[in-house]
Amino acid sequence: MSGSSIAMMIVGMVIIWGGLAASIANAVIKSKRAN
Repeated sequence: MSGSSIAMMIVGMVIIWGGLAASIANAVIKSKRAN
């Protein structure tokens, strides 16, 4: 694999995991506000 393809894989993983973490954090904040 070339360096650019590895970099693109890393960027994609960061975006996916970042979105997942943001959605979880958003759900936790909403549930705390609801209580």
